[in-house]
Amino acid sequence: MTDDLIIGGVTIKRGERKRVLLDVAKLYDFTDMNIPIEVIRGKKDGPILFISGAVHGDEINGVEIVRQILSKKALKSIKGTLIAIPIVNVFGFNTKSRYLPDRRDLNRSFPGSSNGSLTAQLAHTFLTEVIQKCTHGIDFHCAAINRINLPQIRAYLDDQVTKDMAEAFRVPVVLHSELRDGSLREATRELGIPTLLFEGGEALRFNGKVIKSGVQGAISVMREIGMLNPAKNKPTQKEVFIARSSHWLRAPHSGILSAKKKIGQRVKKGQVLGIVGDPFGIEKYEIVAKRTGIIIGAATLPLLNRGDAAFHIATFEDAATVEEHVDLYDEKLEKN
Repeated sequence: MTDDLIIGGVTIKRGERKRVLLDVAKLYDFTDMNIPIEVIRGKKDGPILFISGAVHGDEINGVEIVRQILSKKALKSIKGTLIAIPIVNVFGFNTKSRYLPDRRDLNRSFPGSSNGSLTAQLAHTFLTEVIQKCTHGIDFHCAAINRINLPQIRAYLDDQVTKDMAEAFRVPVVLHSELRDGSLREATRELGIPTLLFEGGEALRFNGKVIKSGVQGAISVMREIGMLNPAKNKPTQKEVFIARSSHWLRAPHSGILSAKKKIGQRVKKGQVLGIVGDPFGIEKYEIVAKRTGIIIGAATLPLLNRGDAAFHIATFEDAATVEEHVDLYDEKLEKN
């Protein structure tokens, strides 16, 4: 760990806690647009972890997760450096939009370019000023508009360090996810930075249990990689289940969805998960499970066009056990 860390021209020394406004662009009226960043540096050597929210501007659960992590007293004894970015896509966040003003998706635009589109420039600035200075990362997301996701980790599990981090996060469902072109995870993989993507909840809504899940998971990862002291009561069993595949079930016909199952529940092959019908309830089209698994994502808007995503199913060796642990995990979040 270097004695001086420089982000956006601001120097943060060992033992310091500073806020940085990383300049990315100006609005039409020449008002500055900045990415707000808080850096906490311990006096002792350790990893440099970034935690980021709102790469998609309407995914606000991550903003609250980062806010709550920054309030933890445990950070006073941190080893290494925490770089917290609650809002990466400041343009989308301020307009309640997933995208930037040029209608591009930031999470498909990395590594970006200093001379490209607005989105490409923001991606380039964020990557060079922040990400390239890190050793580990956690990126917080939620479902797209009109969908909801079960709290879950998506990660490239063929990398052992990333897998260890994913298991340490301790959500029951971990999905092995290949890297997507232009994604932040792909960019960090190219840089050799093990990174987790946390999914949970829905766009433009806070979900208390999802937020609690994200905060607890991130703190647990910080303990795993040596940034924080181990927990006094360390769990003996990880209770984490890895899915190597998942698939979406889509509406077979346009209409109104009547869901029979919800996220976190087990479904069996051939089971009816929902019915799409007309406004009179006469014509009905069933959405049937193709394989046994767990619902990890679902549509929240019941008005579907043919081909719209309705249920996201992850497959496991023992789906019944996964469902049981998802229920237990949910109950723990309620109590804590």
